[in-house]
Amino acid sequence: MAGSERLVLIDGTAVAYRSFFAMFRNPLINSRGMNTSAAFGFANVLLKLLDDDPPERLAVVFDTPEPTFRHERYAEYKATRDKMPDEMGWQLPYIDKLVDALGLCRLAKPGYEADDVIGTLARRGTEAGLDVVVLTADKDLMQLVGDRVRILNPWSGDPGSLIGSKEVELKMGVPPEQVRDLLALMGDSSDNIPGVPGVGEKTALALLEQFGSMQAALDGAEQVKRKKLRENLVSYRDQALLSYELVTLDLDVPIEADLEALRVSDPDRPALVELFGELEFNRLLKRFSGSVETEAQSYVIVEPDDEEEIVALVERLRSAEEVVFDLETAAWPPLPPKAAIDPLRADVVGIGFAVNPGEAFYVPAHPEPPEGEVEPGLAPRFSARFAAAMERLQPLLEDAEVAKGGQNIKYDVLVLGRYGVRVAGLTFDTLIESHLLDPSIRSHRLDDLALRFLGYKKIATLDVLGKGKKQKRMDEVPVSDVGRYCCEDCDITLKLHRDFAPRLAEHQGLQRVYREVEIPLLSVLVEMESAGVQVDTDLLGQLSVEFEERCAALGQEVFDLAGGEKFNLASPKQLGEVLFDKLEIQAGGKRPRKTKTGAWSTDEASLEAYADHPIVSRVLAHRSLTKLKSTYVDSLPAMVNPASGRIHTSFNQAGAATGRLASSNPNLQNIPIRTPEGRRIRAAFVSGSPERLLLSADYSQIELRLLAHFTEDAKLLEAFRAGADIHRATAARVFGLEPDAVDSDMRAR
Repeated sequence: MAGSERLVLIDGTAVAYRSFFAMFRNPLINSRGMNTSAAFGFANVLLKLLDDDPPERLAVVFDTPEPTFRHERYAEYKATRDKMPDEMGWQLPYIDKLVDALGLCRLAKPGYEADDVIGTLARRGTEAGLDVVVLTADKDLMQLVGDRVRILNPWSGDPGSLIGSKEVELKMGVPPEQVRDLLALMGDSSDNIPGVPGVGEKTALALLEQFGSMQAALDGAEQVKRKKLRENLVSYRDQALLSYELVTLDLDVPIEADLEALRVSDPDRPALVELFGELEFNRLLKRFSGSVETEAQSYVIVEPDDEEEIVALVERLRSAEEVVFDLETAAWPPLPPKAAIDPLRADVVGIGFAVNPGEAFYVPAHPEPPEGEVEPGLAPRFSARFAAAMERLQPLLEDAEVAKGGQNIKYDVLVLGRYGVRVAGLTFDTLIESHLLDPSIRSHRLDDLALRFLGYKKIATLDVLGKGKKQKRMDEVPVSDVGRYCCEDCDITLKLHRDFAPRLAEHQGLQRVYREVEIPLLSVLVEMESAGVQVDTDLLGQLSVEFEERCAALGQEVFDLAGGEKFNLASPKQLGEVLFDKLEIQAGGKRPRKTKTGAWSTDEASLEAYADHPIVSRVLAHRSLTKLKSTYVDSLPAMVNPASGRIHTSFNQAGAATGRLASSNPNLQNIPIRTPEGRRIRAAFVSGSPERLLLSADYSQIELRLLAHFTEDAKLLEAFRAGADIHRATAARVFGLEPDAVDSDMRAR
C-alpha cells in the first residue's frame, strides 16, 4: 500500500560473506595486519541503504553457530560448506558493534537460521500493514515475495531495483509460491540439499509446468514419460519430501522483539568514531566525527604591534612546561594550486602557539609582498609590524631551555631559519611520535591523526584556501580565518602529543630511539636541507642534448623495423597495434595480455617477454632513456634554488615503515646507479669546490647482521667477526668453493 511504513530486513550473514569475498584477492588490511574487508563492505551497504531511502524500521539478522532444526532432520545439511575463514570470523564482533552503533536492531535466534527469522518478521510486518523489503541475494528468500514483500539485491546489475513476483518468475522460471517446489526437486549443492537425482533446473521447471507442484509431480510420477525420471521420482520420493521440508522457511520463530523494537534510532556517533578509528576507515571516520568541540576553545589573535599583549604572551609561553608552535606560510611568487610549498622559499604569514588543551594564540605577520622582482640572494624580512613582535618572540624560540615542538616541526624550523631565527630546544614532534608508535599507518598528516586518535575533524586546508581558480594563498585569507585555523592546528598538536608521549614512555626501546636518535636527528636534517647539494647544471644540459639525440635515433630504428611506419611511441594503443597486430611479434610464443579496455598491454612487464625481438629491445631502450631525461636530466636544474644555487631535498623521518630516511622533492634516493646513464646523472652531483668532498655512508649489511644476531648462525658470526665479505663467504658455502675461487657472478647470485 503506497505511503505505508517500511520494514527492511537484512540478511546480515550473507552481507558479511559477500563483503569479505568481494575483496578476497585484494583484501583491505589495516596497519595492524587485520583483514577488514567484511566490516568495510558491511558498513558501506548499511550506510548506502540509510542514505538513499531510510526506512522507519530495520533489523539485521544473523545466523548462529548452534545447529538448527534442519540439522536435526538431516545431519548432512550444509555439511559440504567450508569453515568460515578466520580472517572473516574475527571481524564479526566489529560488525555487531557497527549495527548497534548505527542505532539498528540486531537479531539472531539459536536453533534457527537467519532466513527463518527474516521470514517470521516479514510475515508479522505484512500482517501489521507494513511494506517489507528483504536485502539479500539468497534465492531461498524469494519464496517470501508477495504483494507487500520485495527483495533488494545490492549486488545485482541493477542494485537499486526491487524484485517483485514478476521479477522472481523471470529469474527463477516460477512464481514465488513455487520456489520451494523448484528448489526441493533440483536440490541445492551449496546447502547440500539432495533433491531428486537426475532433476536439474530445466527438468524441475518442466515437471512444475506439467503438474503445478512437487507434491503433484510425486503423486503423478507414473504419468512421466521418461523412464529414468519416472523411477527416480518414485524411488526418491521421501528424499524429495525431506528436501521440501529443508527449503521451507519457518515463519513462526519465537522472537521476543516486536515490530516497535525494530524502529531505527539515531546513531551513536562517539561509538562510530571509536569503531571506525580502530578499523582505520578514515573516510567513514570523517563523516561521523564532524567538528564538534569536545571542550571549550579559547583561540586568541594577538596583533604583533600590541606590545602589552605580546609581552604577556611571551611570559605565558616561558612559564609553560612545553610549547607547541606552528607557522602559516605562503610562497612568493605564487605557486600553482597543488604545488607543495618549499620551506626554503616560503614566507611567514603568521605564527601560532599552544600550551594548554583548548587554548591557543595566533600572531599574524601581515607580510608585505615584495616590490618588483625578488633578488635571489636577498634574505626575506618581516614586516615592520611583525618585526616588533619577533624581537620578543625570537629569544624564546632560540632558548634551548624552553621545550618546544610541533607537527612536522622541521618545516617550521627551516622557514624561520631563512629569517635568521635559529630555533633551539626542540623536544617533540607528533609526526615522529605517531610514526614510532605505528610506522604502518598510511598517513601521519595532522588531519588524519586528529580523526584517528581524537575523533576530531579539524578545519581542512582547502576550506581555508578554497579550490580551483578561486583558490587563495594563505596571505590573502582574512586574518580571523587563518588565526582560527592555525590555533586549531596548535591545539590539536598539543592534544596528540599529550596522548602519544605516555604511550611512548611505556616502551623503553621506543622512548630511547625517540630521545636519543629521532629528536637529535631533527636538527641534523635541518642543517642538511639548508645546506643542499651542488649540481653541475652544465653537465645535465649536455646530457639532455645527448639523450634527446639518442632517443631520436632509437625512435627512427623502431620506425624502420616497423616497416617505415611512424607512430606515437608514447601511445600504448598505437604501439600495441604495431607490435601485435602488424608485426605479430608474439607468433609462436607467449600470447600477449590485454588491458581492461581490450587494448594490447605494452607495459614493461608485458614487453620483457619479447625482449629478444629487435624492435622491442629498442622500444624498451627508448622508454628508459626518455624517462631518465624527463625525470632527472631536465627536471633537476629546475629544482635548483635561485638564492643558493643548490638543490634542497627534503629528508623525511616518517617516510618509510622501516625507519629509513626518505628523500622527496626531489627524491635523490631513486637516481639509478646500475646503468651507465644513471651513473652519468649521479656524476652531476658535485662537492662544489676542490676543498670539499662528497661523503657516501651506508649501513654495512645491517639486515644480515641482525639475521646473524637472532639466529646465532656460527658461520655468519664467524664471517662478520673476521671482517670477511659476507656475500663472498655465503657464495663460497653455497657453491662449495674457497672464498678466493668465488667470481663476481657467483657473489651477485
